[in-house]
Amino acid sequence: MRRARKGRIAAVAVVAIVLAIGIGFYLRPLSFLYGLIAVQMRLAGAHSEWVTVQGHQIHYYTLGPKDAPPLVMVHGLGGSAADFRNLAPYLLAAGFRIYLPDLPGFGKSEQPADFSYSIPDQAAIVVGFMDALGLKQVDLGGFSMGGWIVQRIAYDHPERVKRLMLFDSAGINEQPAWNTALFTPTSAEELEQFDALLMPHPPQVPAFVLRDLLRISRRDAWIIHRAMSAMLAGKDTTDAMLPQLKMPVFIEWGSEDHITPLAQGEKMHRLVPQSEFDVVPGCGHLAPVQCADRIGPELEAFLRK
Repeated sequence: MRRARKGRIAAVAVVAIVLAIGIGFYLRPLSFLYGLIAVQMRLAGAHSEWVTVQGHQIHYYTLGPKDAPPLVMVHGLGGSAADFRNLAPYLLAAGFRIYLPDLPGFGKSEQPADFSYSIPDQAAIVVGFMDALGLKQVDLGGFSMGGWIVQRIAYDHPERVKRLMLFDSAGINEQPAWNTALFTPTSAEELEQFDALLMPHPPQVPAFVLRDLLRISRRDAWIIHRAMSAMLAGKDTTDAMLPQLKMPVFIEWGSEDHITPLAQGEKMHRLVPQSEFDVVPGCGHLAPVQCADRIGPELEAFLRK
């Protein structure tokens, strides 16, 4: 009797736990997704660390041998350090120690209310991050807004950048042809429109996931608005900076990018005569995440030169 009662209690406990997990997943599916990505990073050998830069708590991942040459990758607007998880194996294969910071306001980093979120101030954070870790010279890459940030660093501090990598990068002085308000969607329809801009064939997203995505959008909208307003002002564009760069530059672009169209990548390539330009057919703005298997070998070859 006692054993049977214990068995029933255990069964009820298991059911309760499963039910609680199910309810938690239904209410906050993105928390589970971010948790899975964090596990994926740990399984890939990434270490989650923190550093203080300009008084702000900055989270970052490190991968690779401590004595290997340093490489820093900077994510885009609304992204995080984990956006490079699929490219990381190719960077490791090229022989680097990889540093992946979460910019202020994004990922696990602090969301300071008194920060401008402008390109120059984000660039200063990345340089401060390098200083805090004693990284005198690095191979430096950036995706989307992160590409704009690293262009600024390469221009202002050329001695700190050995090679530069730009992935579907912003920065050229061209106003977006799409509705920038979609970066902070307020309805399922707007979210679907934004997904169509980000990728050629967006998947169907369940209603409960859409609801959580809109919750995150509302929560972080003030950061996106502040960063977007600074970028759209047009005073920090890099058209005049790019021809001054002397380091080797790798430029990657998804052929179906609607956020920063291919023509912008072609213009960057013309402005940087020593650059290599790789177009990935059929890929959209999220090419570094979704098409890493095609980008990776070209990137690895560039870094091995």
